[in-house]
Amino acid sequence: MLAHIVRSIVDDADAVNVTSGPGKGDKILLEVRVGPGDLGRVIGRRGRTAQSIRTVVRAAATNDDVDVDVDFVDA
Repeated sequence: MLAHIVRSIVDDADAVNVTSGPGKGDKILLEVRVGPGDLGRVIGRRGRTAQSIRTVVRAAATNDDVDVDVDFVDA
């Protein structure tokens, strides 16, 4: 779901890569890598787009009793 949301926002959808790994404590870290120049589009003004994406992903993860963190990285 996370990859689908991000791919719909960026210009280079093929460059989007989502990886998961251990986060702090019991959380799972989801790292989103986007193509050059697309990080600003994903973060949005004052981080509003990034925060909205994090909220949706955390809500979906709550249904599975999982805590997640989402980080956005420029590839």
